[in-house]
Amino acid sequence: METISVVLSVFNEEARLARTLAVLLWVDEIIVIDNESTDQTAGIAKKYGATVYKEKNNLMLNINKNKGFIKAKSDWILNLDGDEVVPPELAQEIKTVISRQSSVVSQQVVGYWIPRKNIIFGKWIQHGLWWPDQQVRLFRRGKGKFPCEHIHEYIKVDGPVGQLTQPYIHYNYESVHQYLTKIDRASTSESITLRETNYRTIWYDAIRFPLSDFLKIYFAERAYKDGLHGLVLALLQSFYSFCTFAKLWESEKFSEHEIPVSVVGKELVRAQREVRYWLLSAKIGETHYAIKKIWYRIIRKYAR
Repeated sequence: METISVVLSVFNEEARLARTLAVLLWVDEIIVIDNESTDQTAGIAKKYGATVYKEKNNLMLNINKNKGFIKAKSDWILNLDGDEVVPPELAQEIKTVISRQSSVVSQQVVGYWIPRKNIIFGKWIQHGLWWPDQQVRLFRRGKGKFPCEHIHEYIKVDGPVGQLTQPYIHYNYESVHQYLTKIDRASTSESITLRETNYRTIWYDAIRFPLSDFLKIYFAERAYKDGLHGLVLALLQSFYSFCTFAKLWESEKFSEHEIPVSVVGKELVRAQREVRYWLLSAKIGETHYAIKKIWYRIIRKYAR
């Protein structure tokens, strides 16, 4: 019988952790890495039968997640955060796939992608970065770990990776304050990663970094379909990119750049052309989608 451990690395999660742990009664072991929490996180974890280990609250969060993976004793590891929940449908799918490990074919798969359902500002966000937001979270013990190269990274698995269909739920940002607090830490980590690659700031990155993220998320990934939520989140994500640039510039001791206003004007004109391109592409895409829907209705009607 294949066994499974859940590993969480948390910091001050007393308001959310019980919701996560309460639905994990089906697993064989729960490991919680407590990153110097100052609230009741550790006590709540122990109440639900978790084994708690205290670690320094590293800027590179994934370091402590890897420590939790090493401490796990089961055949399989499911990695979660304190604001994530496994619904019954996903729990059943996980139990099904790991129970098949007696066959040679299934043993070749040592990890699984799982879609993540992000609830942000009270709404399931179905476009942009946030859906299906595939993550490698289930893997055979000893076969997976975070590279710990940058803050936004996937677990690297040594072997073939399969795909689960049922999502887990991520109760992501519940307030703007929470978002801004998290991006302060994330943008610091991201700027350090860029600095370590010897990337040097160019003045127009202050415009291109946030603009590129906004256009990619809002238009290319169709965040506009999520209404005001999509617009605000695309703008906030572009602000995150701007903060990353600003912190990288800060690491260069706020190096001076002489920038003629005419050059800035040309950059903004270039940006305007890019916005028009994506706006037109989105309109064309929506038109094609509407035509396809009408065409499929006609086919279904006369194919009866």
